[in-house]
Amino acid sequence: MSRVTLLALQALVAIVCIALWQFFSSVPVFGKVLLPPFFFSNPVDVFSQIVKWFASGVIWKHLAITLWESVLAFVIGSVGGVLIGFWFARQPLVAAVFDPYVKMANALPRVVLAPIFALWLGLGIWSKVALGVTLVFFIVFFNVYQGVKEVSRTVLDNGRMLGMSERQLMRHVYWPSALSWMFSSLHTSVGFAVVGAVVGEYLGSAAGLGYLIQQAEGVFDVGGVFAGMFVLSAFVILIDFGVTLVERRLLVWRPTVDGHG
Repeated sequence: MSRVTLLALQALVAIVCIALWQFFSSVPVFGKVLLPPFFFSNPVDVFSQIVKWFASGVIWKHLAITLWESVLAFVIGSVGGVLIGFWFARQPLVAAVFDPYVKMANALPRVVLAPIFALWLGLGIWSKVALGVTLVFFIVFFNVYQGVKEVSRTVLDNGRMLGMSERQLMRHVYWPSALSWMFSSLHTSVGFAVVGAVVGEYLGSAAGLGYLIQQAEGVFDVGGVFAGMFVLSAFVILIDFGVTLVERRLLVWRPTVDGHG
């Protein structure tokens, strides 16, 4: 399937969903509107709100704040996950000692930590960044750890037979093996970094997309809530696209599937 065909099909899915939403929120079916606008709004009102935000320029300040928080959470969480994941995978004793504690920390519902971070770090950006880091770190950590552990024993033995040092093995064997796993986790982590920032803003902030959504919800502006969610979704897709570009540059050796990817 060509890239153009794939994009066309993806756009078609979005158009059909929006059309059905508009239909069921405005046209009575058997004498009843199935999606009452008070509870579900409608695409016309939602996109009117988005246009109004961008036309007035009010959205840019909130986007910039959420972007900065998300990028910081993504970078800090990803770097920490990669470094510690590599370290644990190369140090079995360390991994065995800390295994139960890592699992305990990963099992914590991170959203519950948001008020605690707000107490510790205040209502500025760092409480949102901290929440995002906790969401991103474990995703990257476990994927990198598994990626290094999954290195082919045959490839390692062949490398050692050829006289490769541990540093050369790290660069030419372990790192390439972990890269695929790492980028797989980074695509997921993008969304979680944004979620951490937005949830933190929603619970206590004076700016950001989470703040916009919370304000709209406070006055029962369902259209505003959906508008914020749509802007947030587009925001995540753009960041993920950036990760994809970096991935393609670093994984040039990886064979493509069906002519794309």
